[in-house]
Amino acid sequence: MTLKQLLLISTVASLAACSSQPDYRAAEDGGYGYTETQLTDTQYKVKFKARGTDKGAANNYALLRAAEVTLQNDYDWFVITHRETEVDKETVHNADFAYPMSGDMVTYCNAIRCETRYYPRTAYTAGIHVGGRTDSDIVVTLDIKMGNGEQPDTNYSYDASEVVTNLQPKKSDS
Repeated sequence: MTLKQLLLISTVASLAACSSQPDYRAAEDGGYGYTETQLTDTQYKVKFKARGTDKGAANNYALLRAAEVTLQNDYDWFVITHRETEVDKETVHNADFAYPMSGDMVTYCNAIRCETRYYPRTAYTAGIHVGGRTDSDIVVTLDIKMGNGEQPDTNYSYDASEVVTNLQPKKSDS
């Protein structure tokens, strides 16, 4: 192998490593990134949509956006009241062992109309999603309730300032 080939391979590998993490940005027209919808004065629905197989990064970015929304609305903390993760439109449950029902929504269109069909699937899960393609879509949805003062003592309660400090994307040379 020549030096030129080695340089090309290392350049491609480093570019691939840089692109494996989803971009943290506002979504445009249903694309990748974050969105939020205000439900009440203190409640929001926050979504983060990413391409790939890294559910952890997508979840962290949804948490980061929830924290930013909390601080932008002059609140100190937020509680997650509902969390959902979808991989290629299949809901991934957080149970250790389960027998969940899941399925695919497929829309068929012709010149006259569109029809959406639901194809149910039943599968055993062990709390681990194995597989996933690099072109998978991951959507993490968080329903949050924001507040000030004493933070609730639950596993689903977060200090917004700490989340922003810890999960903010790090600047890199890649």
